Amino acid sequence: LDFETKILVKENAPALLEQELASKKWKPQVIAFSGVTDCYQPIERQRKLTRACLETALRFRNPVAIVTKNHLVTRDADVLAELSQWRCAAVYLSLTTLDNKLSRQLEPRASLPEKRLAAIRTLSEAGLPVGVLTAPVIPGLTDHEIPRLLQEAARAGARFAGYMVLRLPYGVKDLFADWLETHYPTKAGKVLNRIRELRGGKLNDSGFSSRMKGEGVFARQIRDVFNLARKKAGIPEGGPDLTTGHFHNPHDRQQKLFSE
Repeated sequence: LDFETKILVKENAPALLEQELASKKWKPQVIAFSGVTDCYQPIERQRKLTRACLETALRFRNPVAIVTKNHLVTRDADVLAELSQWRCAAVYLSLTTLDNKLSRQLEPRASLPEKRLAAIRTLSEAGLPVGVLTAPVIPGLTDHEIPRLLQEAARAGARFAGYMVLRLPYGVKDLFADWLETHYPTKAGKVLNRIRELRGGKLNDSGFSSRMKGEGVFARQIRDVFNLARKKAGIPEGGPDLTTGHFHNPHDRQQKLFSE
């Protein structure tokens, strides 16, 4: 669980992506960046693996969806803008809190809230479909911020919005409990109890339909607060409109040229 000092760098990721997209077996579909980790974490500034993968996706016009907590995504606005011309790119900036102190305690390697909002603004001004993901919502600690988070994101240019409730799989639940006791000892009990309310009495729920938003009365309250705040902020319901209709395999053309 040492996420900050032990980083697996997949140097061959762009080449593997090229190979996969060029395969006759590939069925065009949206590729999600940052499903497990942040594709714009600090090491990306030097390695530029995410950028190389985006350039590969552009050559094939294969749609991509990015979730990130980092302003570094603006570095690749040029490639993303080209992808978006084919309706092949969408970016979510993940925003947990507007409190700088809490942000630093929770996500010390991620951009501060104002930098994430600035990234939304920059990408929006570049013509990219960009939205906000209020995640993770930490019940009893950050859920009260949902309305303001959405208001500020809308002002910055967010066109769509989503949310996810905190998940605590495996050993993460113990790390989080220790973190609460260190930074918010007077709120620790309340927060953990609220999480249990969402997770059927446990700190984690691996059920596919409930793990992202939880279940029960408090989960419905969070959902209703989010939907009302989204409407008040003027952010329409639904997500980005991406398509695989423009996909093309440049290798097919090269093979035809060589065969002529």
